[in-house]
Amino acid sequence: MLVHELSTRLRLKLHFLREPSLDFAYLEATLSAMPGIYTVRINSLAGSLVLEYNGKAEIKQNIMDWCANFSQTHWPRIDATENASNGTDLSGIIATAFALTLLPLLPFQFKTLLTYLTIAPTLSKGAALLLNQGIKVEVLDALAVGLAAIRGEYFTAMATHGLLTLGEYLEHETEKHSDILLRHLLKPMPSSAWVEREGTLIQMPSTSIKEGDFVVVGTGEMIPIDGRVIDGTAAVNEASLTGETVPVRKELKHKVLSGTVIEEGRLKIHATRVGDNTTTARITRFIEESLKKQSKTQRLAEGLANQRVYYTLGLGALVYLLTRDIHRLVAVFLVDHACPLKLGTPVAIKSAMYRGATHGMLFRGGQAIENIANADTIVFDKTGTLTTGHLEVTDIIPLTEETKWPPNEILALIASVEEHATHPVADAVVKSAQHKALQHIEHEEVDYMVAHGLTTQVEGEKLIIGSRHFLEEHQQISFVAHEALIKELEGDGKTVLYAALNQMPFSIIGLRDHLRPEAAQIVTQLKQSGIKKIALLTGDQRDKALALAEQLGIESRFVYYECPPEEKGNIVKELQNEGHLVAFVGDGVNDAPALISADVGIAMPKGADLARATADIVLLDDHLETVLNAKLLGNKTMQLIHYHFKVSMVLNSAVAGGAALGLLSPVLTALLHNGTTIGILLNSLAGVSLKETKLSEMKEKLGTVREALQLA
Repeated sequence: MLVHELSTRLRLKLHFLREPSLDFAYLEATLSAMPGIYTVRINSLAGSLVLEYNGKAEIKQNIMDWCANFSQTHWPRIDATENASNGTDLSGIIATAFALTLLPLLPFQFKTLLTYLTIAPTLSKGAALLLNQGIKVEVLDALAVGLAAIRGEYFTAMATHGLLTLGEYLEHETEKHSDILLRHLLKPMPSSAWVEREGTLIQMPSTSIKEGDFVVVGTGEMIPIDGRVIDGTAAVNEASLTGETVPVRKELKHKVLSGTVIEEGRLKIHATRVGDNTTTARITRFIEESLKKQSKTQRLAEGLANQRVYYTLGLGALVYLLTRDIHRLVAVFLVDHACPLKLGTPVAIKSAMYRGATHGMLFRGGQAIENIANADTIVFDKTGTLTTGHLEVTDIIPLTEETKWPPNEILALIASVEEHATHPVADAVVKSAQHKALQHIEHEEVDYMVAHGLTTQVEGEKLIIGSRHFLEEHQQISFVAHEALIKELEGDGKTVLYAALNQMPFSIIGLRDHLRPEAAQIVTQLKQSGIKKIALLTGDQRDKALALAEQLGIESRFVYYECPPEEKGNIVKELQNEGHLVAFVGDGVNDAPALISADVGIAMPKGADLARATADIVLLDDHLETVLNAKLLGNKTMQLIHYHFKVSMVLNSAVAGGAALGLLSPVLTALLHNGTTIGILLNSLAGVSLKETKLSEMKEKLGTVREALQLA
C-alpha cells in the first residue's frame, strides 16, 4: 500500500482508485479537509495517492487508517466520463509541443504522418459528435484543423490542435476547481470517537455511535454527532456551519452540531442525531444535490451556445463563397461563442454557491441563485424570522380575588403541567419558572390535546390550560368578563395563555416574542436590493400585526393577520398570480407548503426538518442579514453572468470579423478565442464578493445570534 515515504510526503497505491465512477474530486477534497494534510493528488490511471502532511506520526496513522477502512459503498458516484484523466490531456499537449519541434526536421512524407497522428484526437472527437449529436463546436474545430492538414499546412493544423487541447485542459481544470471549492465545504467526520458506556470511556468508530450514547469530545477534536451538552464547558468553533470564526461558549443543555470543533475545553454530549441524520450529513447531501442541478440561465446558455455554432458555420461558408480563401474559412471555424457561454455560466454559479456557503447560506442548485436574484416580492412568516422565536413571560395575572394562588405559585403550577408539552409557549413558561427557581407542584396525570391545551387534577381540583378557543369552545369556560384586560395584553403585542380551575377563569399569562434588533434595517435594505413588495404573515390579531408592521416599515396592505397555517401556501400563490416572483422565508413544519409553492423558499437555521428539506435556500446563520446577503449574492452573480454574455459576444464577434477579413491567421484566431474563454472562466471562478456590513458588528455586540443558537 505505502510505496514511498519522505518526512512530510506519502505515496500510496490503492486499488480502489482505479474505479472510474468514484468521485475523485470529492475524495481529494475530503482528504484535504483532514487535520494536518496540506495537499492531495490522485492519479486514477496509476491507482496512486500522493499526500503532503505535517510529518506527525498520528497524522500518518490517520491517513493509513482512512485508506485501510475506505468503503466504496459510502462514497458518491459520478458518470465515469467525468473522471477522464487530466494526465491524458496534459500528455496530449506535451506530445503536440514535441511534434511541432520535430516537424521542421522531418522529410515531407513523415511530416504528413506525424501531423495526422497528432491531430487525430480532434478529428475523431468531431466525427463522433457529428454522428451522434449533430453539428457542435467540436465539429467546427475538427473541420478547421482537418482543412489545414489537407492543404499541407501542417504547422497550422498541429499548432491549432495544440491550442484547442490546451484550452480544453484549462477549461476542465477551472470547472473541476469550482467543484472542489464546493466539495471543500464537506468536512469529513472523525473516524473514531470516545463514548462513555457504563461509566467507562471506550474508543469506537464514529459510524458505530447510536442515538442516546454519551460522547466525550476534547480540545482540538471535531464533534461527530448532533446532541445536547450534559456536562462540561467548551469554546466551539462553528465556522464550518455558520461562517462565524468567533468560538461559541457551550455548556449544560446547549445544543451542539456535528462538524464543529472544540477549540478549548471538554464536553460530554448526549447524542440525538447520528450518522446520516446529523447536520453535516444533511449539508453534504444538499451540496451534492446542488452540484447536479442546472438553472434556467445555464440551460439558456447551452441553447444559445449551440445556436451560435450554426452562425459560425454560416459565416464561414459565406466567407469562402465570397473569397475562396481556405485560410479565412479555417480561421472563422475556430471562433465560436459556445465555450464562454456554456462553460462560464456553471463556473460562476458554483463559485456563488461556495461563496454563499462560506457566508452562512446553502443554495439548492443554480436555479435558487437565479430565482432569488429575480424575486421582486419577499414574504416573511413572522415567528422565528422577523422575531427571535423565543417567548418570554411578562405578565402573570390572577383572575379571582379570592384565589389562594399568588403570581409565583400560579407560574409554578402552570409550569409543572406545561413541562409535559412541546410548544414554544410551554417552553417559555417552564423556563421562567426555572429562572425563578420555583418548586414543582404535584399533580395527577396530564391529558394533552395537540394544538389546544392540557388538563389535569391538582389537589382534587380540575386544572385546564390552553388557548382561549380551547377553554371557551371545548370546555365552555368564558373569559368575556376579562375582555378589557385581554385586549390590553394583545394590544401590546403579547401572546396570552389561559388557565381555569374548577371550570372558572383562574389566570392569564402574557408572553412576548421579541422583534429581532436588525429586522427593520434588513427590511429597508431588501427594498434597496430590488425587492418591491415585502409581506408579513402572522396568526396575530389585526392591531398587533399592524403595530409590528409599522415598526418594520412594512405597508399595512401587505400584512396578512390572523393567518391560519394552511393559508400560507395560498397567499404565496395569489401573489404569484398577480405576476410577482415570490421568495418565502419561514422556519416551521406548517411553512412547508409555502416554501414549496414559492419561487424560492428560504428556511431559517433553527427551523423544522421539513422546512429545511423543502427549501431552496437553507440559512446556517440565524441572522436576517443572511437573507439580505442571499439576495445580494444572487443579484451580483446574475449581473456577472450577463456581463460575460456581453463580453463574449463582443470579443468573439470582433475575432470572427478579423478572421473573415483575413486580418487574423488560424493560429492567432485560436489563441485569441481561447484566451477570451479562459479569461471569462477565471473571472467566473473568482466570483463575486459580499461586503461585511455594520450589521455584522451589531450582531457581535448584541450577541443575539449566539443566544438564539444556544437556546435552540
